[in-house]
Amino acid sequence: MELSKRQQQIIEIVKSKGPITGENIAEKLNLTRATLRPDLAILTMSGILEARPRVGYYYTNKSQNKIITEELSKYIVKDYASHPIIIKNGVSIYDAICTIFMEDVSTLFIINNKGDFVGVCSRKDLLRASMMGEDIHTTPVDIIMTRMPNLSYVTTQDKVITAAQLMIEKEIDSLPIVQHKQTGTVEIKGRISKTTITKLFVSLFKE
Repeated sequence: MELSKRQQQIIEIVKSKGPITGENIAEKLNLTRATLRPDLAILTMSGILEARPRVGYYYTNKSQNKIITEELSKYIVKDYASHPIIIKNGVSIYDAICTIFMEDVSTLFIINNKGDFVGVCSRKDLLRASMMGEDIHTTPVDIIMTRMPNLSYVTTQDKVITAAQLMIEKEIDSLPIVQHKQTGTVEIKGRISKTTITKLFVSLFKE
């Protein structure tokens, strides 16, 4: 958020004189209280200033980056989950290629006959297999998938910011959302993608 010159002046006044009433801030700027009301509302809602009844405004000592981080930490993965595209581990590479393009996704999540999450296959994996001369009609996707435990994932209760950081670290476009089973394995409950997170970030800045 880019602050106006007047908002920056208000912050400096509150830093040095706070707690201070809105009337006193207006007096120092030679403005009316009504003129300052929108600026004070913006600074309060953004978390830079805090207002206390019968006391006045005071500076929270939070940077804008810290305020944004605190806001993002409120959002939980389960609330931004989308439908995962799942295939069985015996499916051929050819069928996997057909599925990934028909569903228009970047990643397929692979399960075994028990419903356990066992692997991930990306567009790059499928392209590499087709270029290396694999018999894509008969070779199962198991051969080229990335297997557990070498997989990154999040749980339904993880924070969205955690998912974003993991995607950046691993340089991937989406993550499976899993739930741990009593058997020690995990099952797929959804997916979260860069696109979903980007939409969330944009909506927050619009607000």
